[in-house]
Amino acid sequence: MNTESLTVADIDAPTPEPRASSRQVVYRHALPIRIMHWINVIALTLMFFSGLQIFNAHPNLYWGNRSDKGKEILSLAAHQDATGSLVGTTRIGHHEFTTTGVLGVSKDGNGMPTVRGFPSWITVPGPGWLAMGRRWHFFFAWVFVLNGLCYVGYSLAKRHLQHDLWPTGADWRGIGRSIIEHIRFKHPHGAEALRYNILQRLAYLTVIFVFGVGIVLMGLAMSPRMDAVLSPLVEAVGGRQSARTIHFIIAWAFVAFVLIHLFEVLISGVFNQLRGMITGYYRIDSGEADTVRIHPAEVETARVDTHEVDEVTPDAPAATEERPHD
Repeated sequence: MNTESLTVADIDAPTPEPRASSRQVVYRHALPIRIMHWINVIALTLMFFSGLQIFNAHPNLYWGNRSDKGKEILSLAAHQDATGSLVGTTRIGHHEFTTTGVLGVSKDGNGMPTVRGFPSWITVPGPGWLAMGRRWHFFFAWVFVLNGLCYVGYSLAKRHLQHDLWPTGADWRGIGRSIIEHIRFKHPHGAEALRYNILQRLAYLTVIFVFGVGIVLMGLAMSPRMDAVLSPLVEAVGGRQSARTIHFIIAWAFVAFVLIHLFEVLISGVFNQLRGMITGYYRIDSGEADTVRIHPAEVETARVDTHEVDEVTPDAPAATEERPHD
């Protein structure tokens, strides 16, 4: 079957009485997208761990320009109990929790309790090494920024952003169904799995343009050297301590996104998803259960590696593919 002859009607209509199901391998993720994805994984991981090491130098958060004692909105601290043992505490506003062993007090390399905001196993490059932690953090921050600019530039040039990430009218109309399917852990199959749904598109746009841009701007606003240049931004968020707090919150929002992302990968086929992001090739199952819904503007000629197709008969319906995307 010549895939160039496919029409929107052909794609939208369910295939009546398919004679066989088939599994086909399609080229899903372009090489530049894959490279930038893994650079981001490394940069964000090391930025986060080195950022926690920097935070440990003063494990408190404030709002405004000042860091007055007793005005903390978050504090990781320690005190001694009646027996002289160290007790770690986490205070959020006026609520205090005992978090010994994790926050406030944790064991050092020799197994001895030590006063420390976050435990040493989650900080790099080493416990108590503030100067080197700052170097690691700023180096990978620049890697993150340059990689992000390359990603946005590439996505605009290849129209990946417009076609694969920007929600369409049909996406917005189907947002309710998409929410229900996610709650039920129901994932699309066949060629429908090759496009992002509305929740994925909104999540990626939020991560790129809200979290990504926001964490960089707040990082710059925290720098004393940038006060003269970014003073309107610093004033807009309430002060340098406010910028530090927002920077911290966005960092943990990245962590939440990554955990949800990993969970979705695990339940939707970890091997297939990893292969797609490492080699670019992704396997889809096409059969009678598949009803492909693709916006007319997004229909393109399929590119299928037929030498890797399993159980395909001459009469089996051909799978279609969108452009390679992230």
